[in-house]
Amino acid sequence: MSESTTKHSYADQMKHIRSYTGKLSTAIPEVMKDFYALSKASSASGVIDSKTKELIALAIAVAIHCDDCIAFHTNSALHAGATKEEITEVLGVAIFMGGGPALMYATHVMAAIDELQQANS
Repeated sequence: MSESTTKHSYADQMKHIRSYTGKLSTAIPEVMKDFYALSKASSASGVIDSKTKELIALAIAVAIHCDDCIAFHTNSALHAGATKEEITEVLGVAIFMGGGPALMYATHVMAAIDELQQANS
């Protein structure tokens, strides 16, 4: 993140998004209920474990340039047991697939890891 970019807390970003997804849950309860069910089912361990699924989701978040997704999936990957080294290796794949713009968003993941690991220490 460049010095000219507004710095933010990834924890605060997740809290902010959760407040508005809560409002969406009130406005469109069936859609949100089904979305969360899909999220839960698609992230559950199966043939592929939850950690690997979170790493995949994080790589996709970087490749499609979704900073809010980066916050949530970095946090989820860390909670699923992913190491900084595993996340960094996945970022290499995301950068390969997404080029320069993905590289810029990969730096957001590095910042999120630093912040979230420090907060969980």
